[in-house]
Amino acid sequence: MTDTAENAPGFRFDNSYARLPERFHARLDPTPVSTPGLIRVNHALAIELGLDADALAASSDILAGNRVPQGAEPLAQAYAGHQFGNFVPQLGDGRAILLGEVIDREGRRRDIQLKGSGPTPFSRNGDGRAALGPVLREFIVSEAMHALGIPTTRALAAVTTGEFVRRDRMLPGAVLTRVAASHIRVGTFQYFAVRGDLEALRLLVDHVIARHYPDLADVENPALALLGAVAERQASLVARWMHVGFIHGVMNTDNVTVSGETIDFGPCAFMEAFNVNTVFSSIDEQGRYAFGNQGGIANWNIARFAETLLPLIDDDADKAIAAATGVVQDFGARFRDHWLGGMRAKLGLATAEDGDLALVQALLAAMQQNGADYTLTFRRLASLLGGGDVPRDLFIDPTAFDAWAEGWHARLDREGRTPAEVAAAMGAVNPAFIPRNHRVEQAIVAAERGGDFTPFERLMAILARPFDDQPDAADFAEPAPPGEEVRQTFCGT
Repeated sequence: MTDTAENAPGFRFDNSYARLPERFHARLDPTPVSTPGLIRVNHALAIELGLDADALAASSDILAGNRVPQGAEPLAQAYAGHQFGNFVPQLGDGRAILLGEVIDREGRRRDIQLKGSGPTPFSRNGDGRAALGPVLREFIVSEAMHALGIPTTRALAAVTTGEFVRRDRMLPGAVLTRVAASHIRVGTFQYFAVRGDLEALRLLVDHVIARHYPDLADVENPALALLGAVAERQASLVARWMHVGFIHGVMNTDNVTVSGETIDFGPCAFMEAFNVNTVFSSIDEQGRYAFGNQGGIANWNIARFAETLLPLIDDDADKAIAAATGVVQDFGARFRDHWLGGMRAKLGLATAEDGDLALVQALLAAMQQNGADYTLTFRRLASLLGGGDVPRDLFIDPTAFDAWAEGWHARLDREGRTPAEVAAAMGAVNPAFIPRNHRVEQAIVAAERGGDFTPFERLMAILARPFDDQPDAADFAEPAPPGEEVRQTFCGT
């Protein structure tokens, strides 16, 4: 039901997407649940959004979808998408409902969405619900990504539903309140392109530019400029994923936001022992979205975005293709620049030299050949400069690290900074703590089986400070011990 009384948490909705034509979405309320129970409210994010965090924590009925706050205009968004390379002309929000948009304390427009809120016209025979495990995984990983400084959707709150959902077994249900700059995807453009709906595409281009790229408002060719801007943000985003060993797992075009935020954390995972071919997703049987493929897949996804914009780039098809192709072909260089720039920072390099790519590649090759942990190797490089833990012990053959380190020290010497200065800079970009897969799984299992959220809360507290040394949590910085490795992660659908 809709809340016609005072909006206690203080949502001040201004719903621009709801003002787009009806073919952009389906209007419906969330489906109520039996007994909502609060798991967690992200107080800092609530305050950032201009909400009363304490009142929000007392509003499990709103967070579960049992009560629609005043000013909300609930809807499910329509979109299409390439899923593992296969085009599906209609996907859409099958288990998520956008309550509306708020303007946060910094003047930014933010979506408030309930995920797991019941069936929609896009559910394709699904139940529209979410299990507790995937909700906790998204809460943990999305907030960890934010703490790591990577653009991402955020988790505002999570509640249990008092109901069970049927997957491979009966699982406790939950609802996540997700916050995003928007939920507009490459697949949103594909939805209208495949229908030949040029009016909708023009409206969508205008909406996205006004919302995410206002500096493009007066450019001569808005569609082409938008393609370049989205390509730039995606190149930066995916490079930053790889800097922390993140593997998205489902880089389908319906999971590519035009805002440049990370979205959808189903079978995602963080790599431990470095290997470019690492795959965790149980549904990625061919390794399409393996760690080392992510830059190329991002390029492929941008090409699909370009295809949707061709009629708006130029009336002359050949000219449109030539202009769009230039952006698509430039993506590889954009990505390499972002990736190499970040890898220089991880190695403590403040300047650029021609041999830097070879230096990075030599370390990664040695890590792969010797099973070295990705996160710990870079963290210990910084520690090494301060006389602390050394990375060589992470290598099966420590002399492989020694041989590489000679060239690294020589490269640092040419910059002339003190070891303390370099170590401080490296410590600010090389995390000590990431969401290790076994730790995420431990938190999920404790909550699912015994209703114990203590491991979840502890993990959240540790991951909120990923660059800080936390001696009392040192074991959380270590890879999984033998027998506790998590080698597969699963989509939460």
